[in-house]
Amino acid sequence: METTHRVFVGDSRDLSRVDDESVELVVTSPPYPMIEMWDDLFTDLDPAIGGALADDDGQAAFDGMHAQLEAVWDELERVLIDGGIACINVGDATRSVDGSFRVYPNHARVLSAFEERGFEPLPDVLWRKPANSAAKFMGSGMIPPNAYVTLEHEYILVFRKGDARREFEPGADRRYEAAFFWEERNRWFSDVWTDVTGELQGLEETDDELRERSAAYPLEIPYRLICMYSAYGDTVLDPFWGTGTTTLAAMCAGRNSVGIELEDAFLEVFDDRIDDVPALSRSVGRTRLERHRAFVERRRQDGEAFEYEADYYETPVMTDMERGLRLREARAVEESDDGYLVDHGPLALE
Repeated sequence: METTHRVFVGDSRDLSRVDDESVELVVTSPPYPMIEMWDDLFTDLDPAIGGALADDDGQAAFDGMHAQLEAVWDELERVLIDGGIACINVGDATRSVDGSFRVYPNHARVLSAFEERGFEPLPDVLWRKPANSAAKFMGSGMIPPNAYVTLEHEYILVFRKGDARREFEPGADRRYEAAFFWEERNRWFSDVWTDVTGELQGLEETDDELRERSAAYPLEIPYRLICMYSAYGDTVLDPFWGTGTTTLAAMCAGRNSVGIELEDAFLEVFDDRIDDVPALSRSVGRTRLERHRAFVERRRQDGEAFEYEADYYETPVMTDMERGLRLREARAVEESDDGYLVDHGPLALE
């Protein structure tokens, strides 16, 4: 199986290089409005935003920033297939403007924007980020009532385009081989994730300055979402590509991908690390299989029996739907005119 991974330098408000209804899944994390590190970017997109910030008009700046994101959401509506899924990782912002401290609810604005475009909201996920500061409070410290909760979570908002689930041909191998283990399903489809940091490794050598500028999320997040909401051979789009974490996850998961990024420096760094993808892909697959075998051992120690056996691995499974599960790995990666070609094969166990 071969997958293609295209990456374009450009403005994600214009996805003209992506065909109508050619994408099955969107996984992305946009710049967060009212987070200071993104002020210059939003001001470049619309100078009126910089003017609002200079005038201490936080609401006008907030509205202007979301107006820029909504131009991207318009494009996502065009390129997603009917029944396709969009997963938007976004955090709220806290900020003092004109002497007043408040929260700016980015997740609520994104939710409203997708509903206005006819998307159906699905249950979302909260994931817990590790706090960088030892101070776990804001405001007046230990004296009530003027302390503030510290934001340590982000939202993964999930939307479906249209009101119908995707249809597949009966017995489609690319769907059934992309099944997940029973215990993965229970963990991944929980509405609160507290276990994502450090579970799967990314391209560790990525330049620290670029990583900070991209605000990259952990590889575990896009990898899970891709496994949860797409089948082998589907196409995943990330219109805010950054360090390429979503493309990396798609390569590991046996999906095609498209990425759009404003800064070509990110593409140069990704090019330098592409040789590491086969080893990373193999590690990710083996980690999943090892976790499953550990789960099996724990259940056996508790006296539990299994009714089914996996078709491709010497391990029992909980359900009939898991029997055909077949993990993939990237065997080789080649550069193409607009990205990369990846040759995939069944996961090598030795």
